Amino acid sequence: MPENNNYFIDLYNVNVNEHTEKKGDLTYLSWAWAWAELKKRHPDANYTVYENERGWNYHTDNSTCWVKVGVTVCGIEHIEYLQVMDYKCRSIPFESVTSSDIVRSIQRATTKAIGRHGLGLYIYAGEDTTETEADRVRELNSAKQALTDFCYQFDPTGKTAAAVWKKYKIDTLDNPSDILKLLDDYKAKAEAQAKEKSKDKGKEATTDDK
Repeated sequence: MPENNNYFIDLYNVNVNEHTEKKGDLTYLSWAWAWAELKKRHPDANYTVYENERGWNYHTDNSTCWVKVGVTVCGIEHIEYLQVMDYKCRSIPFESVTSSDIVRSIQRATTKAIGRHGLGLYIYAGEDTTETEADRVRELNSAKQALTDFCYQFDPTGKTAAAVWKKYKIDTLDNPSDILKLLDDYKAKAEAQAKEKSKDKGKEATTDDK
């Protein structure tokens, strides 16, 4: 490739409009078409799906999941991180993620990584801000729901849930991590109480045997 040839401009100028699909507020580019167009122009292009320390092709914080894909063109690698989402573009809880969800996310992350090299990049203009804010709201609501559900497990009347919401002013919190921290604290307390009850039952059983 000539030194004065900017491959990014060449890829950016490709018209991708006929190969896109609209889903909700987001526009998707066919990953197969994007990869084919890239390889036509740059046969040495390649991609990498980064695994976690366990060898999984996705990453997780035990709450949600995301994938990490890198695409290399002309010796330059651009990496894309993408959350594993459902058809409504909502982050899928870790325990509900399927292999199909992972594969779809890898394909889309590959397409977006290709976009960082220029191909189809213009269709993502403004998407990052929209996705980031939407994801934050979804994660916030998901965290609130998880805390509420946990409270209802121990008190189906809802009194405990109401008390927790009032005590910590859950409605005013806007950071999902703060709510998940509360949830973790309550889970730890519940686990400690369960252990104490188990010990007390063991003592009672020993006393009865005597």
